[in-house]
Amino acid sequence: MSPHTTAAAAGTWRLGGDLPVHRIGFGAMRLTGSAPFDQGVPSDRERSLGVLRRAVELGVNHIDTAAFYFSSTRSANELINRALAPYPDDLVITTKVWPGRDPSGAWWWAAPGQLRGQVEENLRQLGRDHLDVVNLRVPPSRRGSSIAEHVGALAELRQAGLIRHLGLSNVTGEQLAEGRAVAPVVCVQNAYGIGAPREEQELVRQCGELGIAFVPFFAIAGSGRGYQENGAEVLAVARAHGASPAQVRLAWTLQQGPHVLAIPGTGDPVHLAENVAAGALRLTAAECALLSRTAG
Repeated sequence: MSPHTTAAAAGTWRLGGDLPVHRIGFGAMRLTGSAPFDQGVPSDRERSLGVLRRAVELGVNHIDTAAFYFSSTRSANELINRALAPYPDDLVITTKVWPGRDPSGAWWWAAPGQLRGQVEENLRQLGRDHLDVVNLRVPPSRRGSSIAEHVGALAELRQAGLIRHLGLSNVTGEQLAEGRAVAPVVCVQNAYGIGAPREEQELVRQCGELGIAFVPFFAIAGSGRGYQENGAEVLAVARAHGASPAQVRLAWTLQQGPHVLAIPGTGDPVHLAENVAAGALRLTAAECALLSRTAG
């Protein structure tokens, strides 16, 4: 895999049928510091701006962000705006609402009537007049509960022209069905990767049948995310391809279906190029099966 490989090597998916994106995208959460939110050391501003510009140069045209991606000195949305505006015509920016953070960093969860304010906050920070895709990020405590009111509130904003497409995040199959009964859903963003539980594997399959994009986060994460560390299987496949374990994890994830996208995040330009290059890595059927057997 060449370090000059572009995101086009991963193939393309059309979000909602009208927004073509390369299947390797970029997650903005790590732009603000060495750890999410205020948990690490703030990032170097110019380096973060450079990573964003380099991502677009490498063909990335799908960026995932949120207004609550900020540290004491950095805002992911502001960095995206500063680095990339005026935005390329083919750039799709996906954001998420329901969680929020006040200026002190304290978390809060929006009532349906407060979602408009969260959408407008993203619009202001990104400098846009509409959002391409907005994911309703379901709180862990509400997984399995009704989401109809919140989906309905976003559907109204879609009708008003503030949102182009709706997605769901951290949902069950039942919540996906409930959401689709209220409004069209173009993507599901859940935690997923090698070692994911069977219920998530089933949701990936279900999304494929429905023509909905599945956008995993934590695809290359190890401990602390419910998935396994890089075991012997991942390391063996990596050696066989002269690739890193992270690249193998991304390649396996993408090979779970043409509707599966990836949004690996980094603040490191070298890691960015490696992540994009993973879109060109093709594992054999035997290798995919070997890695899939490590799933839950």
